[in-house]
Amino acid sequence: MPLSRSEVTRFKPHPKTLEESLFSGSYPRIFDKRLDPSDWLASYVASYLERDVRTMTNVGDLSTFQRFVELCAGRTGQLLNYSALAGDCGITQPTARSWLSVLETSFLAFRLQPFHSNLRKRLVKMPKLHFYDSGLVCWLLGIREASQLRSHPLRGAIFESWVVSEILKRRANRGESRRLSFYRDRDGAEVDVVVEHSDRLELVEAKSAETASSSLFAAASRVKRHLDTGPMPCEVVAVYGGDRGQRRSEASLVSWSGVGDRSWER
Repeated sequence: MPLSRSEVTRFKPHPKTLEESLFSGSYPRIFDKRLDPSDWLASYVASYLERDVRTMTNVGDLSTFQRFVELCAGRTGQLLNYSALAGDCGITQPTARSWLSVLETSFLAFRLQPFHSNLRKRLVKMPKLHFYDSGLVCWLLGIREASQLRSHPLRGAIFESWVVSEILKRRANRGESRRLSFYRDRDGAEVDVVVEHSDRLELVEAKSAETASSSLFAAASRVKRHLDTGPMPCEVVAVYGGDRGQRRSEASLVSWSGVGDRSWER
């Protein structure tokens, strides 16, 4: 996997703002050699297509495969609809599934599965698509300056994938194998990540907004009301684009820069 936020901060210099962090991503060579992220990622994608993809699979049309990867980047943080993805790329659904497996095998992307419970709720069954590295997503979307992320329409989705991948990387580094998932039901209640601990569920919402407010907890709190009838207690956490964390009676507010520390996780 690419580096976690806490590992990136060991380099000097390292990104100091949210936009710089999302744009730079977390591949170590960028920071070790102090390279321009766009230049290095362009070379990385070219090498990936020419070398790794040809080694792992018999993809014949690399230009179509690159288009597929770009379309996947545009769907990061969204429900994975194979039919729509295949149609937009001009390939079959089996091919789309096969090519997505290639992205997963090479640790570019992963599928976050939906939460399952015995509650009588009609839960969404489609997985969500996420990328491990936000810098790669930015490059694939044509973002060439960190400042573009201030108003980019996919800012929220990129931030969500970044938060999910940070949680995933941290748990992998700690050797934790309990499942991560997301919650969404047919009535519109949803939360970005459900972290299953041995004694509780942690409901994590990712919001790129920089201003702290109770609205950041609204979605996760709604899901908590559904899951509180289950066997495990729930805690609500909102990771946001601001700089100050807060402990509130109803939830914890975590700054994006504190995700690597995860001081709010027991």
